[in-house]
Amino acid sequence: MVSTHLQNKLALLPDQPGCYLMKDDQGVIIYVGKAKVLKNRVRSYFTGAHDVKTQRLVQEIADFEYIVTSSDVEALLLEINLIKKHDPRFNIRLKDDKTYPFIKITSERHPRLIITRQVKKDKGKYFGPYPNVYAANEVKKILDKLYPLRKCHVLPNKVCLYYHLGQCLAPCVFDVSEETYKKMSDEIVSFLNGGYKDVKRELNEKMEEAASEMEFEKAAEFRDQINAIETTLEKQKMTMNDFVDRDVFGYAIDKGWMCVQVFFIRQGKLIERDVSQFPFYNDADEDFLTFIGQFYQKANHIPPKEIFLPNDVDDEAVAALLPDTKILVPARGKKKDLVKLAYKNAKIALNEKFMLLERNEERTVGAVEKLGEQMGIPTPTRIEAFDNSNIHGTDPVSAMVTFLDGKPNKNDYRKYKIKTVDGPDDYATMREVVRRRYWRVLKEGLPLPDLILIDGGKGQIDSAKDVLENELGLDLPVAGLAKDDKHKTSQLLFGDPLEIVPLERNSQEFYLLQRIQDEVHRFAITFHRQLRSKSGFQSILDGIPGVGPGRKKKILNHFGSMKKIKAASVEELQESGIPKAVAEAVFQKVKEVNDKLQSDKEN
Repeated sequence: MVSTHLQNKLALLPDQPGCYLMKDDQGVIIYVGKAKVLKNRVRSYFTGAHDVKTQRLVQEIADFEYIVTSSDVEALLLEINLIKKHDPRFNIRLKDDKTYPFIKITSERHPRLIITRQVKKDKGKYFGPYPNVYAANEVKKILDKLYPLRKCHVLPNKVCLYYHLGQCLAPCVFDVSEETYKKMSDEIVSFLNGGYKDVKRELNEKMEEAASEMEFEKAAEFRDQINAIETTLEKQKMTMNDFVDRDVFGYAIDKGWMCVQVFFIRQGKLIERDVSQFPFYNDADEDFLTFIGQFYQKANHIPPKEIFLPNDVDDEAVAALLPDTKILVPARGKKKDLVKLAYKNAKIALNEKFMLLERNEERTVGAVEKLGEQMGIPTPTRIEAFDNSNIHGTDPVSAMVTFLDGKPNKNDYRKYKIKTVDGPDDYATMREVVRRRYWRVLKEGLPLPDLILIDGGKGQIDSAKDVLENELGLDLPVAGLAKDDKHKTSQLLFGDPLEIVPLERNSQEFYLLQRIQDEVHRFAITFHRQLRSKSGFQSILDGIPGVGPGRKKKILNHFGSMKKIKAASVEELQESGIPKAVAEAVFQKVKEVNDKLQSDKEN
């Protein structure tokens, strides 16, 4: 049922283009969309039948707001900026973990040739992307041998090995003119833009000349350079013969999901592709436009000279997004075939997606929904779990992990050094961490969890609930995860009074709790080990009888690192210039630290 509040707002929607922002019951923006006609688009969410994922979105909508724009293109630009600002969890989320290497000629007085994954507006010349680092490095090796640009990041005060190998002109010592560097840079640009065939021809001539003069080592070097060019730059089939850099887009949709395939064509070759799959809640062509806008906001996606699009896409809107790129919708020939190939790959990938999707939905969103049903609470979309870690009360820490729709959301993980608790007091530790976490949530207006999981039993649960209810005025579901004697998830405790929630051991909701408990424990113990290791190294020489500031400096200067001090014998410690009794004391202190670190690992 649509609430009266929403019905009243729906009746007032204008029939103009714009963006709409859907909010949950905490006022958090969960989805941003654009529409050619706001009235029609927003109302469509609350009428008619929808697939499961759209129903899930609609169920969480408690309110919305909208922004009217003067055109559909303006709405598209605004939508992209709003998504970037608010990062709504139902919108497309492009992965940041895939970056491609580029070859760069720097814009310095004495330019260098480097491999980089970051493209900046620094007047440097970038070439690529290349399919992998190996390919880029192979190309760079060829160029380093052919063109002696500077290799050192900072100019030394004498010539280096590269000068003697003929791979650097040594601007550190000799005066190299700008014209010389410009000539080499122009030749490298020509090489990377497809002019390597002339270089290959010259290398062939040099190889034959060296062989005729019985200089077989030199001839073999030229041969290896020719082979590197052939295997690195000519190993892929030519897809276009005009050497224009272009991206080719194709997309397929099915069951509320979209798959977009992007082919990267560089210097006439298909060198790489990008595959993105995501649920969509708007019209397919509208969400595809949003995808393109987000795609080229990534630092590693540089708009090429041309982009090929399917024929059902608003190419004028894309042209507005990318004014310096030529936008084409091929109608026939080889260019059209490339778009069809991208679509074909997208369709195949989407079919494969559905083979795994049902199982994934059952393990994540489905498990969350069933967990809520078993506990008698609304679906706990956002779950935050806490765990404490200490060894005999020393260096106590706590950690929190967040799961959204049954999946870890690592951006919201948090670590806590315990500040107010002395000794191994797990209840007081839990009180401090819960107080710090949710005081900050309230102060900064962050989203509240639908369920809090505590690694522990009644005492820890009561401590957390007391802080939430009596200090912060929050009424949030708090449950405890108990372990068996093998440190495996055993029971879920919840309610007032506390009861064991009857979960089947082989159910997906039970497996979800296991994953959450294992993850928060891993995160907490890793943090604790990091602190113990750091504090152990920092204090290893502190407090040892006979080791003052002078002797500490003498020991460190002699060994050069804490790692070598840890590995030193008593006799080796004496060689740093300290008495035997002091060396024995240092050796004993190191042994104690090592024993504690080993104990941490075993626990």
